[in-house]
Amino acid sequence: MMQLIENLPDNVVGIRAIGEVEDDDYEDVLVPAIEAAQASHDKIRLLYVLGEEFTGYEADAMWEDTKLGARTFTAYDKIAVVTDTTWLQRTVRAFGWMIPGEVRTFHTDALDEATAWISA
Repeated sequence: MMQLIENLPDNVVGIRAIGEVEDDDYEDVLVPAIEAAQASHDKIRLLYVLGEEFTGYEADAMWEDTKLGARTFTAYDKIAVVTDTTWLQRTVRAFGWMIPGEVRTFHTDALDEATAWISA
C-alpha cells in the first residue's frame, strides 16, 4: 500500500510504500497526489520512501508504475528515493539519468537529509 507523507511543501509529493504495493495504490493515492501538485506547479518533486515495511510490488503495480512514468515523464524537478534495498538503489542509479530532473537515492537512515534535499 502507499501512504501520503504529510507536512511537505505543496510542490512535493511524498509517498511511503508499506507492505506490498498494488496497482490500486497508484490510482487511489499516487496519481491524485501528483495531479494535485501539478495543478499549481509546472515542475513537481517526488519523495518515495521504501523502508523496512516495504515488501515488494504486485505485478500489476509495476505496470501502473511504468504507465505513470510515461504520463508524467517531464513533470519532475527532483526525485528522491529512500531505500536500503540494494536492487532498488542500483536500478534508480542505472536508469535515473534517463529522467529529466535530478534523481538521488538515500538510505533509510538519511530520510531527514532526503526530505531536506527534496524540499530545498
